[in-house]
Amino acid sequence: MAEMRLVVAGGGGRMGRTLVRAIAETPGVALSGATEPAGSPLVGEDAGTLAGLGPNGIRISTDLTALAAQADGILDFTIPLASVAAAAIAAQAGVVHVIGTTGFSPEDETKIKAAAAGARIVKSGNMSLGVNLLAALVRRVARTLDDQFDIEVLEMHHSRKIDAPSGTALLLGRAAADGRGIDLSQRKVLAREGHTGARRAGDIGFATLRGGTVVGEHSVIFAGPAERIELVHRAEDRSLFANGALKAALWARSQPPGLYTMADVLGLGEF
Repeated sequence: MAEMRLVVAGGGGRMGRTLVRAIAETPGVALSGATEPAGSPLVGEDAGTLAGLGPNGIRISTDLTALAAQADGILDFTIPLASVAAAAIAAQAGVVHVIGTTGFSPEDETKIKAAAAGARIVKSGNMSLGVNLLAALVRRVARTLDDQFDIEVLEMHHSRKIDAPSGTALLLGRAAADGRGIDLSQRKVLAREGHTGARRAGDIGFATLRGGTVVGEHSVIFAGPAERIELVHRAEDRSLFANGALKAALWARSQPPGLYTMADVLGLGEF
């Protein structure tokens, strides 16, 4: 099969540059374009130079529609507004769309699901192998332990992250809720302050830390009578997300249109 031609949305950002480097290092894929929003000072710059690779002849563009028409897929770690628009473009072009963006509203989720009728969309709060294995473990542990074990999700990211809790924390919270057979939207506790009263059995709590250059740290704590179980993942470099995104793109290339997750890509099923 010919190399998979990929467009990197947000190709001038930190994650975009990481994706450009990963594509250059991965057999079976090739960079066919990179974008930034209109008005960005990076428009017209060489994507390879920005990524520290040296010139590759791919100039940062603002026209994702034109680039998608000549590509096989879009890699997208941007912002919700841009990702929703990119999903519609992917559907129109009939290409793969890998979404690592987080912070979507329910309305955004509905639009992405609609776009999946024409595109092969892989969307995940985290593209790493380790985090998705962790989610499978969290689901299994939550299913095994009853609500004598309180569940808390703790996450820390760099100071520039704009959404909280992180998409990964919510992914892990959903895994725990699935294991317990409950609706996370009804049982999540996102903040505690003042006289809150005793913790309600069965709730899933979230705590958010921000600071420095932390790539991503997540812990799921099962606190029971006289014992505590902690499942932990620490991301040390953004390349692990890029490598997961490329794995997702190559997998989705042979799938029918639809909305998929990294659990589908990795064949985790209902572990």
